Amino acid sequence: MSLHELAGELRAHAGLAAKRDVAAVSALLGAQAPGLGDDCAAIPDGEDYLLFAIEGFIAQFVEADPWFAGWCGVMVNLSDIAAMGGRAIAVADAIWAKGEKGAESVLAGMAAAARAYGVQVAGGHSNFRSAQGQLAVSVMGRAKKLLSSFAAKPGELLIAAIDLRGAYRPVFDNFQAALDAPPERLRGDLELLPEIAEAGLSGAAKDISQAGLVGTAAMFAECSGVGMRINPHLVPRPEGVTLARWLKSFPSYGYLLTATPEDAPALLARFAGRGIGAAVIGAVEAHQKILLDDGASCEEIWDFAAQALMGCAA
Repeated sequence: MSLHELAGELRAHAGLAAKRDVAAVSALLGAQAPGLGDDCAAIPDGEDYLLFAIEGFIAQFVEADPWFAGWCGVMVNLSDIAAMGGRAIAVADAIWAKGEKGAESVLAGMAAAARAYGVQVAGGHSNFRSAQGQLAVSVMGRAKKLLSSFAAKPGELLIAAIDLRGAYRPVFDNFQAALDAPPERLRGDLELLPEIAEAGLSGAAKDISQAGLVGTAAMFAECSGVGMRINPHLVPRPEGVTLARWLKSFPSYGYLLTATPEDAPALLARFAGRGIGAAVIGAVEAHQKILLDDGASCEEIWDFAAQALMGCAA
């Protein structure tokens, strides 16, 4: 696949288009909260920050793979907390199901993930008289030093860190590297993000989401009011997975971070030391575009000067 064809497929990715809904929600709520568009709400609390996030799951996912949907309810929320340099305190859930039996698999998956990651399910809401199964999970955490989607600066390097020790879960483009991992490894891998923040190796990060790596980079860049140039061939990728599919995938452990050229080697070494694929995949630049550049050709994915994505520019 040529870079031109790859760029066209990424521009048409439904996960990227869905992020435009953030602007509509913000307008309807009249929300003017600082940090809107980040992975969590960050609330100053003394010298620290309280972090709060929530994830809702599409009904098709909950119906097709209820146990894994429950697992993801915990996992993706913990990832959001880590993406902002935080450590989780507890999660809460809201579940709708056709009877108690309809909720069993979802709750079993959630309980399994809570045990694996060592986090408490502290409460929530349940409705066993629903016409269809649905799930939303929230999380609270605390950070000593923030990683933020609003802190990327021109001149920094763009780094991708992704756990490649996994496989796709059938039906959706969800690449999971957690189900067979020892709990100690899962917890230690998440701990890398707050350690990086507290060591001052990076001040900017974003969890790779349903928008895929390039879509997440677009969200990241818009929040920071910058552009990003990405060489897709430098992205850490599992054996046997096409580049187009990989760049649209939702990895269970995947982050974009920025770092100065001086700090990048130490940051990369932290991930390498835990067996996580990490590499410099591009650069943060002063323009307001997302560019794919493989050294031979260059393709524009998004131009924020022409069209907002989430409407969350710094």
